[in-house]
Amino acid sequence: MSATTPPVEAPPAGAPPTEPPPHPELAEMSAAHRWSNLVGVLLPMVGLVVAIVVGWDRWVDWSALAALAIMYALAGFGVTLGFHRLLTHRSFQTYKPVEYTFAALGSMSVQGPVMSWVADHRKHHAHTDREGDPHSPHGHGDGFKGAVTGLWYAHMGWLFDRAGQAEHQRYARDLHEDRGMRVIHKAFLLWVLAGILLPAAIGFAIDHTWRGALMGALWGGAVRIVLQHHLTWSINSVCHFFGSRRFDIEDHSTNVFWLAPFTFGEAWHHNHHAFPRSAMHGLRRWEIDPTAYLIRVLRRLKLAWNVVEISPERQRQKEAQPA
Repeated sequence: MSATTPPVEAPPAGAPPTEPPPHPELAEMSAAHRWSNLVGVLLPMVGLVVAIVVGWDRWVDWSALAALAIMYALAGFGVTLGFHRLLTHRSFQTYKPVEYTFAALGSMSVQGPVMSWVADHRKHHAHTDREGDPHSPHGHGDGFKGAVTGLWYAHMGWLFDRAGQAEHQRYARDLHEDRGMRVIHKAFLLWVLAGILLPAAIGFAIDHTWRGALMGALWGGAVRIVLQHHLTWSINSVCHFFGSRRFDIEDHSTNVFWLAPFTFGEAWHHNHHAFPRSAMHGLRRWEIDPTAYLIRVLRRLKLAWNVVEISPERQRQKEAQPA
């Protein structure tokens, strides 16, 4: 089956013909910005490891970690493969039941209903690091105050300001016109509940106790949701100034290699902004991209087709030239 969607490399139809100028602060970001964002990403990871070590056999055990790992994969791929590469960018095509399954799994990440997530992300690509970008870390001032403000806004502040504000009929018209997607969108709270009950069931199945169910719900539900939120937000903040760049594009997106495994390949964010419709964000063999690997598996199973891949020749054409 096929679906049509507005192009994601440019503003959707009806957008103003000219874009506003970029923020004056975009040219350079201070070291304080860079390091505060880096610390903000690393601290929760360190805290999670400490919590596991200190609370082992009391507040966490193997059944809890199993529930965490299983739900992290299910909801994570629901976002990276489902919400992002399939529904936002149409990087490949698949059957409607597969689309709906990944939309439901992505909803369990509690990052917003499917149409809101897709609309916000398409708007981000239409106005990247400029006025209108829902969650750019740029343009928030210099020094320590600017660093804290930028970190807060790109990570969480935008959720209380611009999240969910992109018009569905403008930025996600293809989903808005799909009755199945509208049902999944409206049932968001049910998917959130399922994202708690499913790991509880996993914990109970492994441990055969109600304590196992409680630990599964805690670690596979609440802890997993917080962890996935934080890593997703790090794409919005860290991957727009802290990392490497390969291509000649105008925004400030970056690749952050050490985040790639935890974000299922989403941290090759500069690659993604250079080629938004590419199903593969890791464009080189060594660029770890679990979401791309899963898409290739789906293609082998005849569950994915028309997979968008970028040839080495096209990549070379867009590479930045040495100064």
